[in-house]
Amino acid sequence: MLPVIAIIGRANVGKSTLFNALTQRRDALVADEAGLTRDRRFGAGKVGACPYVLVDTGGMGDDSQAIGPLITQQALRAVEQANAVLFLVDARAGANALDEALITDLRRFNTPIHLVINKAEGFNISKTQAEFHHLGLGDGWVISAAHRQGLYPLMDDVLHPFLSQVAEDASKIKQAEQGIRVAIIGRPNVGKSTLINRMLGEERQLTFDMPGTTRDSIAIPFERDGQAYTLVDTAGVRRRSKVTQTIEKFSVIKALESITQANVVLMLFDGAEGMTDQDSGLLGYALDSGRALVLAVNKWDGLSLEQREQTKYTMARKLHFIDFAQPRYISALHGTNVGHLFGDITQAWQAANRKISTAELNKALEQAVESHAPPAKQGRRIKLKYIRQLGQNPPHFIIHGNQTDALPDSYKRYLINVLRERFALKGTPLKLSFKTSDNPFKDKHNTLTPRQAYKRQRLKAFVKKNK
Repeated sequence: MLPVIAIIGRANVGKSTLFNALTQRRDALVADEAGLTRDRRFGAGKVGACPYVLVDTGGMGDDSQAIGPLITQQALRAVEQANAVLFLVDARAGANALDEALITDLRRFNTPIHLVINKAEGFNISKTQAEFHHLGLGDGWVISAAHRQGLYPLMDDVLHPFLSQVAEDASKIKQAEQGIRVAIIGRPNVGKSTLINRMLGEERQLTFDMPGTTRDSIAIPFERDGQAYTLVDTAGVRRRSKVTQTIEKFSVIKALESITQANVVLMLFDGAEGMTDQDSGLLGYALDSGRALVLAVNKWDGLSLEQREQTKYTMARKLHFIDFAQPRYISALHGTNVGHLFGDITQAWQAANRKISTAELNKALEQAVESHAPPAKQGRRIKLKYIRQLGQNPPHFIIHGNQTDALPDSYKRYLINVLRERFALKGTPLKLSFKTSDNPFKDKHNTLTPRQAYKRQRLKAFVKKNK
């Protein structure tokens, strides 16, 4: 197993900045605001002598908000599962009583703790280390995560005990990233984090009865029945006029980015409210991205029989434009029908990435045209000659023919339905393009032979004489 390194500390000491620096990515949301990170975030460590798993956590010890103890609980759970801990302190703020209290909590796990003194650019190293000697963790490592200073000596020391055991597991993270990446999207407080916890079988994501609990997009790799998945918990997307805080704007941007980076998008609705205008806008963005789509209506167990019938009617009426995905009615809290979502996700992913031979496609096109021929344009029949596949995710097909620009939208939808039914392309949108063949003799004129020119002149003379 790869070593797991957890980054722990109080709020606003630079944990997410260090996470981004060690993973050499910008996955973690960073801002000059305390309490920004709430859930645990996993990433592949890039700085150091060997691969490892890095865990970013929320700020511990902040009980000023009701959600504070839950954030601390998530951080302590990361420490319990980690092989080593990077305890981050702020060199600018100096020694803090809360740091001492946190160290006392961390020592009961018997996990190796490495003191990391951040935000120390331009500081005297010896004096800075001396200020934190009272924590009982030695001199510590003086770094600047924002400026990428001191990271390699730090990680060489942290990873030294694990060098011998990770040689055979070097590709573990890479294999996990090759699984199906599923972005779970929806409005605030529809149960996205609760659904992920139910799918994982553990309290992995922080849940709280307050909209906006999840602020960042958290990717969680795991395996089920031999299939690798990466679940991405995203922040709830509200109507633009309701988004006023800068942090929430960045959260929405990260959520929308997660859609374009996913293989499959799982759109979650609130069963009690049905499909709102905001759901329609978010669903439209997912469709424009071309990702495979799975629909789920949550909080189903809390509805009466009459409410369920009304919700089904409303969803069918408003989702008529999506003919390739049927909503699954679930309860993330109690687990009703949650297991069926994995089959829907796998089916949608396989359909989106399916490669179809040109011979099979042309046979399907020929049968479609025989069953229902294209209409005529100004007395001339539109001819569809052949079809081929251009790409996957979403499946993209191009049909060559003549006068294809005059093909009505109704016939294009007919062809899409034929392809979807023939090749079982359920759960993914299809992209169909058309190309009109050029007439190679359009601008060319035949050159007459001398004999043809002589006959033409005789014909002209004969016609002129008879007039």
